[in-house]
Amino acid sequence: MSRSHTPRRAARAPQSKICVIGAGYVGIPTAGVLASRGHDVVLAERDDYRFEELEKGNLPIVEPGLQELIDEGRIAERIHFVRSAVEGVQDCDFVFLCVPTPQGDDGAADLSYVKEASLEIGPHLAPGCVVINKSTVPVGTADLVARAIGRTDISVVSNPEFLREGTAVADSLHPDRIVVGSNDAHAASAVAELFAGMGGAMVLTDPTTAETIKYASNAFLATKISFVNAMAALCEAVGADIKDLVLGLGFDKRIGFEFLSPGPGWGGSCFPKDTAALVHIGKEHGYEFSLLQGAIDCNVEQIERVTAKIATMAGDLKGATIGVWGVTFKAETDDRRSSPAIAIVRKLVDAGARVRVYDPTLSERDRDAEDLAGVEITSDPFEAARDAKVVALLTEWQMFRWLDHAQVSEVMEVPAIVDARNLLDPDSMKRHGFRYMGIGRS
Repeated sequence: MSRSHTPRRAARAPQSKICVIGAGYVGIPTAGVLASRGHDVVLAERDDYRFEELEKGNLPIVEPGLQELIDEGRIAERIHFVRSAVEGVQDCDFVFLCVPTPQGDDGAADLSYVKEASLEIGPHLAPGCVVINKSTVPVGTADLVARAIGRTDISVVSNPEFLREGTAVADSLHPDRIVVGSNDAHAASAVAELFAGMGGAMVLTDPTTAETIKYASNAFLATKISFVNAMAALCEAVGADIKDLVLGLGFDKRIGFEFLSPGPGWGGSCFPKDTAALVHIGKEHGYEFSLLQGAIDCNVEQIERVTAKIATMAGDLKGATIGVWGVTFKAETDDRRSSPAIAIVRKLVDAGARVRVYDPTLSERDRDAEDLAGVEITSDPFEAARDAKVVALLTEWQMFRWLDHAQVSEVMEVPAIVDARNLLDPDSMKRHGFRYMGIGRS
């Protein structure tokens, strides 16, 4: 089939009936954007908590701008919620699979949710319906979905998402590119038309390449973060300043500033599992992806390095009170999956520290969360810092930048901070009496 990588400026596609299966960090923005473009959208979610929150008009996730987008769709009666995928796909022109693909024990993506959904909806799809896989999946998944559906009148298309949590709405409405992978030119064209006129470059390709593009994108970005974290460690060793180094790198247009901020390591729902999956895919096909494995190893080292900084500041972690600001893997989301902040918190708890955390997304529902076991959740950053030997700033919530740091100093046992996001001004913190330790700063 033909390939294209030029911006499309065609008019919007006529209204279609669309089902989105999975009300998560991908499914809800996808449903909201499609509804905003005039389509009739059914969002299917079987999880009781998520479905009930949506029915009440609330969102089960934190994502700036998404509540307004969903509210607009509800008011216009263009978005509806159902528990059953079978009910949701009735008479639909398109079905988007936005289900989880968690990492398995061997590093491979677990496709059980994808296969289960495909088997479930197969007999109930309208003739000519196009099933679109938006979940991040390994090479060959489009064929797996087609086999599970088991019908020759149904086309399967790969359309990977490139959303960043915290900016998912903007990324959906103004994409850099839209990738559509299919061996069926008619189905590919129909999917492309759903996103016509959004301004992004349209890349039409085969399913295998589309599936690989998603993994390659996340692997590259993870490697870029690992590189800057490694450079931060080198800066500390030689006495250079990582902030000025990043300026010197980022102004080079070939490099740019995106994903060039040192921190406690990368995490979230995508980078850890997608890098592991790509290494696994390489091994399955006889290629040892040592470059990417090095980026993964560097990320593990960065988490250890930040934990060691906290231990150095505290003197002895056993019995020490450590305040933690931020536990999500990044700001502007409530997602703690594979969060480097959580990995560090667990290491602190295992070392015998008393850990008190504050994150603006935590609620009563989180007090029994497994990843926060043995941790005291506080209601504000000052309570988290109270009587602490060290405060570890692990997530770049902007509110931490504008706190009254003199007041923070007063409530701590010892005013010391490990700024794992380089969010704070070192000179200002020192003027408030803090011992300060950042990332890549001598």
